[in-house]
Amino acid sequence: MPTPNPYRQMPPTPDVAEHAHQALQQLERQADTPEGYQQSYLISGDSFHEPIDLPLAAVVILKEILKSMAYGYGVSLIPEKAELTTVQAADILNVSRPYLIKLLEDGKIPYRMVGTHRRVLMEDLMAYKEGRKAEQEKALNTLVEEAQKLGLGY
Repeated sequence: MPTPNPYRQMPPTPDVAEHAHQALQQLERQADTPEGYQQSYLISGDSFHEPIDLPLAAVVILKEILKSMAYGYGVSLIPEKAELTTVQAADILNVSRPYLIKLLEDGKIPYRMVGTHRRVLMEDLMAYKEGRKAEQEKALNTLVEEAQKLGLGY
């Protein structure tokens, strides 16, 4: 049996999704108080109930995780400095591995070799993804402008 990835939570069961929804509502109610988010939260488990201090940035990320889980989506958490295999990087970009290799070899995404294997930094992958998104938005805006000039109803 493969070792589970500590950064990935597969789609939650309906019970877990409902629990995530309730926790998200509690966090959002807290944000509506005059004090906003508090930094101390009660974490409870089978054998412990103790407060834990969380930085606001962690609470914001926690809300996003709970929101995804409440919708029944699996969650992956990957640190920016993580090095990814080409299979993982291709999955994140939703492209084939051969296409990713071409991007790497064309110098579009930096990588390094570890023995005979390529490794890609998560932050470099996200920079490429954001650049592609910006290019797509620019092209779409150009198309809309042209359509408006031609009176095509956009």
